[in-house]
Amino acid sequence: MLGQGFVSAAAISATVLFILSLGGLSNQETAKRAVWYGIVGMAIAVIFTALGPGIDRYALMGAMVVVGAVIGWIVARRVGMTDMPQLVAALHSFVGLAAVFVALNADMERLRVLAARAAGESMDTFSAFAALVATKGPDEILFLQIEISLAIFIGAITFSGSVIAYGKLAGRVTAMPKQLPGGHVLNAVAAVASLALIVVYLVGGEFWVLLALSALALFIGYHLIMGIGGADMPVVVSMLNSYSGWTAAAIGFTLGNDLLIVTGALVGSSGAILSYIMCRAMNRKFINVILGGFGGATGPAQAIEGEQVGIDADGVAASLNEADSVVIVPGYGMAVAQAQQSVAELTRKLRDRGKNVRFAIHPVAGRLPGHMNVLLAEARVPYDIVLEMDEINEDFPRTDVVIVIGSNDIVNPAAQDDPNSPIAGMPVLEVWKAKQVFVSKRGQGTGYSGIENPLFFRENTRMFYGDAKKSVDALLPLLD
Repeated sequence: MLGQGFVSAAAISATVLFILSLGGLSNQETAKRAVWYGIVGMAIAVIFTALGPGIDRYALMGAMVVVGAVIGWIVARRVGMTDMPQLVAALHSFVGLAAVFVALNADMERLRVLAARAAGESMDTFSAFAALVATKGPDEILFLQIEISLAIFIGAITFSGSVIAYGKLAGRVTAMPKQLPGGHVLNAVAAVASLALIVVYLVGGEFWVLLALSALALFIGYHLIMGIGGADMPVVVSMLNSYSGWTAAAIGFTLGNDLLIVTGALVGSSGAILSYIMCRAMNRKFINVILGGFGGATGPAQAIEGEQVGIDADGVAASLNEADSVVIVPGYGMAVAQAQQSVAELTRKLRDRGKNVRFAIHPVAGRLPGHMNVLLAEARVPYDIVLEMDEINEDFPRTDVVIVIGSNDIVNPAAQDDPNSPIAGMPVLEVWKAKQVFVSKRGQGTGYSGIENPLFFRENTRMFYGDAKKSVDALLPLLD
């Protein structure tokens, strides 16, 4: 068992590594090293916390670590990049559920210590967290109760909200916004009732109050995320990431664990900042996304004229052979088809022929922030030709060919032309301004948010139907 000094030093080291990890993840070239910073930091945190003062029952702890590590290894090996967004949502739910269980257990220990103190028993018999509670006075116990109630409230919202987000991302729950009769009024009533229960708990300290609070918070998380449409789901994932961080920080205060407080604050603040940035990119108000309810139309959508015109691989290849500048817009369909390697090979062939090829990445392309960047990096697409929306939007009028692979909402002109569209005002990639647009798509269905795209009916757009990987592979031997 190590002294508190060693544990504190390890916590500082782990905190520095976590900060370096977050900083490195902002750049593709340093991301791999940043991941290792995070892995080493977490290993230090777990080992030195386990060896800290007052910790025992290593056999049980070791068994749980082994079981968790094996499950994590199996899941990581089986889950592909296509399923990564829902995996992230599922992991957020684990953080929330763990916070609820830890908080409930903390209150059980509080009640046990108070009962022993009332009976005049010695406080020296307690160990681990109960020993910490035994040293607290009445004011500190009150603060502990506040921490417990907040951890349960935020944790339960994170858990149920993340489960619904997982269901929407995995296609097991409708992507359309759905709310019970009463809508936001129900959320407001549940929030007020939760606040009342927290007050009752602080005054009376009854355990059943925490169970009722958990139930209400679970409902709020469920109803909030159900009320958010598929177009805003990337922001939801980022927002839940922030919630999980604040939940961890609240539990850190409860357990008196400085490292958990710092780590939770880092995750919570970075997730909140990312959510805000994404809301700006989608022209959403941050507070409205937090409260839920986006994704529904405000009026009748504009009628779409024309028809979708198909094209075969020979036609697309002919245009590519004649083009000087090509922009590729990847989307979730590329991930589903696992076409990133084929797209990378197409890029290499076109560049070898002297053509200017670049990628246009929308901030919310895919179903997770940075989803497309990771896929392209995996396929070894050069970083310098992967451009963000603001860097490339002005170049579309000077572009010969745009290839849209599995994207819908992020290239939808209705965001600019239709004030009644659910994505009205959302900045999009203005691909329709290019000379020719080819859209690789499985069929004529709408995108993830269920919104029809007028781009597909424009005169300079041709639909390249079929599986994205097979379609791109068909192009490769046809290029001069």
